[in-house]
Amino acid sequence: MIDDIQRIDALRSELHRHNHNYYVLNAPEIDDREFDMLMKELERLEALHPEHADPNSPTRRVGSDISSGFIQHKHIYPMLSLANTYSIGEVDEWVSRTDDALAGQKTEIVGELKFDGLGISLVYEHGRLVRAVTRGDGEKGDVVTDNIRTIRSIPLQLQGTGWPDFFEIRGEVLLPRSAFERLNAEREAEGEPPFANPRNAASGTLKLLNPAIVAHRGLDAYLYYLLGDNLPYDNHYDNMVAARSWGFKVSEAMTVLHSIEEVDAYIRHWDTARRDLPVATDGLVFKVNSLRQQLNLGFTAKSPRWAVAYKFAAERALTRLRFVSFDVGRMGIITPVANLEPVQLSGTVVKRASMHNDDIMRALDIHEGDMLYVEKGGEIIPKITGVDTEARLPGARPVEFVSHCPACGTPLVRVEGEAAWICPNKEGCVPQIVGRIEHFVGRHMMNIDGIGEETAAALFTHGFVRNVADLYSLTAQQLATIEGFAAKSAQRVIDGIEASKTVPFERVVFALSIPYVGETTARKVARAAGSMERLMAMSPAELEAIEDVGPRIAQTTAAFFADDENRVMIQRLAEAGVRMAVEEDASAAPVSDTLAGKSFVISGVFARHSREEYKALIERHGGKNVGSISKKTDYVLAGDNMGPAKLEKAQKLGIPIIDENQFLGMIGEQ
Repeated sequence: MIDDIQRIDALRSELHRHNHNYYVLNAPEIDDREFDMLMKELERLEALHPEHADPNSPTRRVGSDISSGFIQHKHIYPMLSLANTYSIGEVDEWVSRTDDALAGQKTEIVGELKFDGLGISLVYEHGRLVRAVTRGDGEKGDVVTDNIRTIRSIPLQLQGTGWPDFFEIRGEVLLPRSAFERLNAEREAEGEPPFANPRNAASGTLKLLNPAIVAHRGLDAYLYYLLGDNLPYDNHYDNMVAARSWGFKVSEAMTVLHSIEEVDAYIRHWDTARRDLPVATDGLVFKVNSLRQQLNLGFTAKSPRWAVAYKFAAERALTRLRFVSFDVGRMGIITPVANLEPVQLSGTVVKRASMHNDDIMRALDIHEGDMLYVEKGGEIIPKITGVDTEARLPGARPVEFVSHCPACGTPLVRVEGEAAWICPNKEGCVPQIVGRIEHFVGRHMMNIDGIGEETAAALFTHGFVRNVADLYSLTAQQLATIEGFAAKSAQRVIDGIEASKTVPFERVVFALSIPYVGETTARKVARAAGSMERLMAMSPAELEAIEDVGPRIAQTTAAFFADDENRVMIQRLAEAGVRMAVEEDASAAPVSDTLAGKSFVISGVFARHSREEYKALIERHGGKNVGSISKKTDYVLAGDNMGPAKLEKAQKLGIPIIDENQFLGMIGEQ
């Protein structure tokens, strides 16, 4: 039997891993309740064994979402997490403990919605937003002020009167359901994986380095706590009402509660009413209203004693599996899909739920005709969470993952180190071909109006389009032979094809369906290469030197352009007049040969120019950018938060490490 000390060590290791999955990878393996149960077990065992204390234990820290792409800033007041409860009884116990700790003082509780997004701290001076910092590790977070400024519900200049000259307000950045559904539809149309839930989407969006993309996605924010030395009131509720008058979005659900009975009624009401909200919530928060009482109650090592979170149980339904189908994506990835007896869940009828890949399907151990538990991730995306094995039909056989492509019969292959099975018959598998056509004509790619999924399939079936280059040979007469195409709609497609010849080169690269190359990566690759001719000639090592291009993308991109059929397709696109190079820019012209023969590795975050701008400066002055440090590297241009591995390797090899001021001095721009 495992003793307590071994169990403590095992729990610490497991919880560190789950923290990383949730806060860094945005890919949690367990739900909040399971995580909290593990945490409570660890807290209990650590209390029994204080001699085995560890300052780095998960019980002593807050999970981190810090990104290396941003400057970090220390919080004025630590941003601690809240203790979680999962039943009305546990909330009632917290209220009773609070009353006892305050020795019979009259206690008001403020009930609020717990929004499912990304925690944010906003600092205002003289009525103007000056800094926005993510929750991070609780002590410091990422400075995301430029991205926050794109959120229209966050005031840049306060209105009204009565606000302190300096204060901090905290809240949650989130993505409304409608914006989430629109974003996922766009991502699927572009061949990118959809976000699992609005929380992941909000988190991923806020960490983007391009505020223009952030602005497009439509983030929102609700504010829920005011901090500072000169607040207008001595209680939380009135301070938030004041904040609302200054222009902040404060939930109308915030309510003052005067008894345990009112707290219980508040929980019962919102357990149902939350489903009609335009944003995702995962619970409620209860806070002691009086700031003086909050101060008296104080904090534990990781959370305030004057507040607690109540987590809603995920709504789930039990329904029968009709059959499992296997969808083929444009990149050949095979996805198992559970086709279900229709069931009502969170206000919508669910008939299908993805099981993502073979590993997940096996872990669920699904048999034919099983009764399956279905939940909605983030109350949006249906997912299978379990099987009612007691209801399993006698003699039911396990559902097996297919060994051959369901569309073309080709044996599937599995890339080493990855979960997905792939059909390698990219030139003969109809769903892949049609998917690539549909992707190519999409709004963020070549933007050819009038061709959707059905039309793309019809173009292939009629033999008019076998690969995307065939689009540029289409005629209105051919389109007119397809059912539903009138002369006017046919001409609209032809006009769209002609107009697509002026689409920027960056979008042409994205439209080609290069494995793992999304819109942002395509833009960076295209700009770094400058032309299709150069891009087709780049080695994996040269590709990997481009920002955000790792070994996998470098290898698959080089392989894509080494394929003879792809090269012929690209040649035909060029002959049709599709743009094959970035537009000439005088700012990219060579300036000098000051850095001729010198190779540079860039690492870290810079203040005066972006990484891409420094790469361009190196090339304009005759130097060369490389992706990794070796004995042949001449300089490392280092900004803030340089990767420790690169720093150690550069020091070990004796390679000069220069900052941006030294570099600009080298090229005479200081």
